[in-house]
Amino acid sequence: MKSVFFFLLLVFSCHILSAQVIYEAFESNKLGESRELKIQLPRGYDKNDKKTYPLFIVLDGDYMFEAVAGNVDYFSYWEDMPESIVVGVNQLDKRYDDCLYSEQNSLPIDTGAKFFEFIGAELIPHIQSKYKIGNFKVAVGHGETANFINYYMLKQQPLFQAYFVISPELAPKMNAFVSDRLLKFESKIFYYLATSTNDVPSILKGTEELNNSLSSLDNKNLYLYFDKFEGSSHYAVPTHALPKALEAVFSVFQPISKEEYKEEILKLESSPVVYLQEKYKTINELFGLEKQILINDFKAIEAAIEKKEAFQYFEELGKLARDEYPETLLGNYYLARFYEETGETKKAMRTYQSGYSFEEIGGITKDLMLEKADAIKADFGY
Repeated sequence: MKSVFFFLLLVFSCHILSAQVIYEAFESNKLGESRELKIQLPRGYDKNDKKTYPLFIVLDGDYMFEAVAGNVDYFSYWEDMPESIVVGVNQLDKRYDDCLYSEQNSLPIDTGAKFFEFIGAELIPHIQSKYKIGNFKVAVGHGETANFINYYMLKQQPLFQAYFVISPELAPKMNAFVSDRLLKFESKIFYYLATSTNDVPSILKGTEELNNSLSSLDNKNLYLYFDKFEGSSHYAVPTHALPKALEAVFSVFQPISKEEYKEEILKLESSPVVYLQEKYKTINELFGLEKQILINDFKAIEAAIEKKEAFQYFEELGKLARDEYPETLLGNYYLARFYEETGETKKAMRTYQSGYSFEEIGGITKDLMLEKADAIKADFGY
């Protein structure tokens, strides 16, 4: 067991070391003091001048930054989420002042109001001026700071598109604030909420009440996720919550899973090719990047077409494959399958034969293409 633990610790450490971590003292006019920042840039950040990245703002950065940065680096390494920039704000000995709110209306006051303005008016513009930041921004908080990040959602133009609200120590009126605001969102918003059976009793109670309120909301733009972990202490909840939050919020970015294939694609009554295009359109719109359709996702759609014998969709799939991988056999293979299954056998044979000058890809080889052409030739005497 110990050897497994040390192996995982080594893997985690290697991921942190391979990304670029920068430490900066940022002078804030709003706070009237310097605040320590930790900034993790993605692997190979300097290699692509045009690419932009989602931004994570991590409060309680003195202890939460490494946990968030490590998970983000790990998930993006395996392409389960886009590469991202992570910024941690150290709040050691400042946490209470930074999160101060009025007991009367539950809104930030005094030092809390200054910290609120610091994040939106100073920190994020500063990061945007130095690094290539996209439109998708994530706020992460734990305890008091988990309550605090909700305030940014109350703005007319919310600062973040995703909120990781972990074991929140909620202000008295926060349940009502959040419920009312999430009901009215007209663009996609991601809200992840977590606690545990062994959390601070008042936090557990407040978090469950908030989840109950949010679960009844009817808003197609709201993507709500909730976890209640068994036995974890208040300070252990982030270690469980962070990977679950990343997996949930960035699920659309991930390759088509067995569950998505069975529960979504096989149940479609319309074109699975359009489903694939919409999936990647959503990725591009949400995260501001052009992600090439994965070969495995093409394979998933191919398998669905075969299973449902909806061979007419091979034509769409072939055209899409030619656009995505023009130098490869992929497009010709699917178009040939379309012609073969719809009775245009001579056209299918010629399409298989024409693939000889293209690159092999995803198990589709030149030998396979010629074998299929020869089989048609033998069957029909061409």
